[in-house]
This record gives sequence, C-alpha cells and structure tokens, in this order.
Amino acid sequence: MKQVLIVTGGSRGIGAATAQLAAERGYAVCVNYRHNQAAASAVVEAIAQAGGQAIAVAADVAVEGDVVRLFETVDAQLGRVTALVNNAGILEQQRRVEDMDAARLSRVLAANVIGSFLCAREAIRRMSTRRGGAGGAIVNVSSVAARLGSPGEYVDYAAAKGAIDTLTIGLAKEVAAEGIRVNAVRPGFIYTDIHASGGEPNRVERVKASVPLGRGGQAIEVAQAILWLLSAESAYTTGSFIEVAGGK
Repeated sequence: MKQVLIVTGGSRGIGAATAQLAAERGYAVCVNYRHNQAAASAVVEAIAQAGGQAIAVAADVAVEGDVVRLFETVDAQLGRVTALVNNAGILEQQRRVEDMDAARLSRVLAANVIGSFLCAREAIRRMSTRRGGAGGAIVNVSSVAARLGSPGEYVDYAAAKGAIDTLTIGLAKEVAAEGIRVNAVRPGFIYTDIHASGGEPNRVERVKASVPLGRGGQAIEVAQAILWLLSAESAYTTGSFIEVAGGK
C-alpha cells in the first residue's frame, strides 16, 4: 500500500528534516506550511532531486477550513493519508506569565493545540478501519518543556505541549482498535529557527551546558525518532513518548 505522509510545519527545522527522511524511506510527502512558500518549495525540490514524491500545501492548522482543504488536497494529489506528523507550532517572545495577554495565549494554543486536534481528526476520518480506512500512525511533536515548564520564558508554550501529551495518551487509547497508533516525541534544545521567534536565536548555545550530553540536538535526530514511530518497527507501540533531549 502506498504510504502517504502529511508533515505540518514541514518547511523548516524538525518538519523539513522529517519530510526529507520520510521521502528517502518511500513515503509520498505533503509539506505543509503557513507562510514561507519558498522554504517549503525548497524542501519539495530537494525530495524530487533525490527521486522522491512531494507536494507543498499552504494551510494554517489553527484554521479549520484550512485543515480540511489541506487533507482534501492530499486526497486528490497523493492519495489517502496513512501517516501524520503534527509538527506545526509557534512560540512568542520570552515573557513571564504576568506579562502575557489573552491574545498571545489564544495564538499559542490555537497553533499548537487546536491545530493538532484538527489535523488528527481529519487523519482519523481517513485512516480508521471503522470508516473504511486501512489504519495508520500519528506522531505528535511535543517538547520537554511540557515537563520543565519553561519558567520565565514560555510557560504558555510549555502548557500547550502538556496538552499535546494528554492528546497523545487519550487519542492512542481511543483509536487503538481502529488500526491507528498515536505516539509523540519530546525534543529538547534543538538547533532550529524557532528560537529566533522567541527573541533569542542562540538560545541553544546558552543552555546546552545544562544538558547531560553537553550539546544541543539536530533536527535529523528528532526526525529519526519520528520515523521509527511511524514505521512497522514500532507496531506494538502506542500512547508512548520518545525524549530526544540529551538527558535533559
């Protein structure tokens, strides 16, 4: 059966690394992005140059209509989705909770939590054996922030990732009998562009001394864990977490 993967937020960082590694392993890949068409197109081009199949689809996962269109586009151009990586997420400027307003909280929760729920919903509607699907796998990208709390920086982001952990556990149990496995990875301090969004592009360099392995992680290291969770090698694994955090 053809393996079709959607990677949300697939134009950069962990998402881009996951999309390219999945294509190398035979998946037809949809690289979802919100704004950066050039970056998404570059990922698709790299996959094509390596002999893989990929498309780029613009959609804001926090917008229900966009998510529906994303999956319908994949239906038409690649076929029924068999794997989903809920990777899209945002963080905002480092700030204490006492200085956060409701608009910021709504943006962070919409992108990180609501988006993952909506994408999971559409994937289940296509994967579930109860609905005529052939099963599949979902991997949510959480964060060690869900455990550590990110005090003084991103407690809102950490709380959103805590919600992703709960989604992973509950959904895994809900759809296990329908041929769908749901797992998550919890990256630690990874060298990606997301830190610039928080106002500190070199954050990993600042904090890496606190990591037991003594370094920051690379996006490909997270992608490799994601691909294992998508693969048949993890067929008896659901509702579980892999921490890619150097022991943090």
